[in-house]
Amino acid sequence: MQAPSENTAVPQAMIVTTTENIPDTRVVQTLGQVFGLTVRSRGLGGNITAILKSIAGGEIKSYVKLNEDSRRQALDRMVQNAAAMGANAVTMMRFDSTDMGAGRTEIVAYGTARVLVPVAATSDATHLATTSVQS
Repeated sequence: MQAPSENTAVPQAMIVTTTENIPDTRVVQTLGQVFGLTVRSRGLGGNITAILKSIAGGEIKSYVKLNEDSRRQALDRMVQNAAAMGANAVTMMRFDSTDMGAGRTEIVAYGTARVLVPVAATSDATHLATTSVQS
């Protein structure tokens, strides 16, 4: 896996899916595994607030935001790495997290980097031509 370079072209849309196959596309090349990760830590003030909130019960919004931001950052890094590999899609995407102790958590987004091409346009054109001939 390569790190994204500073002089990259205008980014193209990256398809990210948890499924293995994407309808109306064909896999041209499977480039291999790709991942993005981040390690986050909650500050002392946030931990104290979370402890007080856990005593009272309910959602700990500061932790929810931290986890959402961490997953988004890991996902963004995975997409950057996939683009650097030449992929236009990541299939079988998953998240994983590990408690590293001392209030640190590692969040990883990973999947399979692939190059896809659409096949719908060809089949639509064939269907259209067949329909026109029969009319």
